[in-house]
Amino acid sequence: MSTCKICGKNMQPLFIAKVLNNYDVQYEQCESCHFIQTEKPYWLNEAYQSAINNNDTGIIARNERFRGIVTVLISFLFGKNEKFIDYAGGYGIFTRMMRDVGFDYYWVDEYAKNLVSIGFEHKVGTRYESITAFEVFEHLDNPEEKLIDMLTYSDNIIFSTELVPDNTPTKDWWYYAFNHGQHIAFYHKKSLLHLAKKHHLHLSTNGSNFHVLSKKAINPLLFKLLYKGSKFGLYWFSKLGLQSKTFSDHKLMS
Repeated sequence: MSTCKICGKNMQPLFIAKVLNNYDVQYEQCESCHFIQTEKPYWLNEAYQSAINNNDTGIIARNERFRGIVTVLISFLFGKNEKFIDYAGGYGIFTRMMRDVGFDYYWVDEYAKNLVSIGFEHKVGTRYESITAFEVFEHLDNPEEKLIDMLTYSDNIIFSTELVPDNTPTKDWWYYAFNHGQHIAFYHKKSLLHLAKKHHLHLSTNGSNFHVLSKKAINPLLFKLLYKGSKFGLYWFSKLGLQSKTFSDHKLMS
């Protein structure tokens, strides 16, 4: 019997599914924190022939949506004139978007090539007010190890991943993403609360797919208001006092 990569408790078999239309993979769920993990993901080399999977048609829409949310959260909860970084930042899309808003944003990624925010890569030893890590946690074979690495950049982590519902979804849950095989870890709210407590952090969540692990506690009602308000005029209000770095970055890189 395997143990949970989050809390160390026993895992129970959940189902077997066909991954990459080729491999019969065992999925298991923790009896304590309800974290779901696959068996040892031996298929990842095949799954990551491209760092960004071809099925991710929402990559631009997601970055646009998260730009609004993060702009509001940074402006109200963190110092908007500090440095920030997009962890596992892919092609650099989000870093470029946030610099265009006016934030001093940087990029880091072990696997993808920075295409659109060249010149604003992480410099070793730099600490940041916060990091963003969008659609990262579900890819982690060792979540604990990767979280510790994230905390070397900042004590505050703004991230996205779909939460496992209380009624554990069967194989038809879209987020398992058997077709591309890159999603191997799935978190219940209890899983994230365990990680937060273990690392002396506070968890804020919209209860679905958007979360913050932070050194300081965030009032739950305030978090809810900021998250929802970002869909409306609060995003534009939050940008007041910021000056886009689009042209200044152009001059710098020239």
